[in-house]
Amino acid sequence: MGRVSGKKALVTGAAQGLGAAHAHTLAREGARVLLTDINGDGAAAQAAAINAEFGEGTAFSLHHDVTSPDDWDAAIALAAQALGGLSVLVNNAGVGVRGNIETCTLDDWHRGFAINVDSVFLGCQKALPLLRDNQPGSIINISSIAGLIASDTMPGYNASKAAVWMLSKSVALYCAKRGWDIRCNSVHPTFVDTPILDGISTNAGLAKDVVMGKLARQIPLGRVGDPQDIANGVLYLASDESRFMTGAELKLDGGISAM
Repeated sequence: MGRVSGKKALVTGAAQGLGAAHAHTLAREGARVLLTDINGDGAAAQAAAINAEFGEGTAFSLHHDVTSPDDWDAAIALAAQALGGLSVLVNNAGVGVRGNIETCTLDDWHRGFAINVDSVFLGCQKALPLLRDNQPGSIINISSIAGLIASDTMPGYNASKAAVWMLSKSVALYCAKRGWDIRCNSVHPTFVDTPILDGISTNAGLAKDVVMGKLARQIPLGRVGDPQDIANGVLYLASDESRFMTGAELKLDGGISAM
């Protein structure tokens, strides 16, 4: 317990799934957390649950469109006001991008890059002043194993998540070359049991357990990931245990990238 005691964290896309798991895990280990999401009510519900478990003032929430510079300004201002600064940024918000190279529309491509990449650029840029004032700092950008391994069915998702991977390295080098104790790393999950899989099941017209079985057979460890599997990696990167790790990618993929 207490692995991130005293840390002040902002987690985007925290209304459900991975973002909610990250926020709860960081709070459980001693951080105070600002949860943001385009689903403001969902983020508020998660913050209320954290406060009920760990005490009032542990968590705060904000409606946040991560593609909006103005919304990012509001999120950073609330972090300064409510948390007293910022030492951990988890750029978690993201979406899938439908279609192969022939069927993916330009609108879907642009939307995917806006949410998956522009949001990470804005978050890193807007958060740096607070992170500099609260060193050691950690930026954790949630990419995907799809950013490292391509598929013929999802060029938009592959390309956007690969951009997050390389952007993280650039930010890491920028901070290091200025002598700041701010590291930046990317996290690359494979299939994880979140509400996104419910959508896959619905679109495929298959029961969720059938879809889960199909996905699990692609993973050497033989199972789909649990949100806590990924949150544990985020906890490590948020903690001072990872102070010598920057510009790196943490693969949490059950071995799929080893094949």
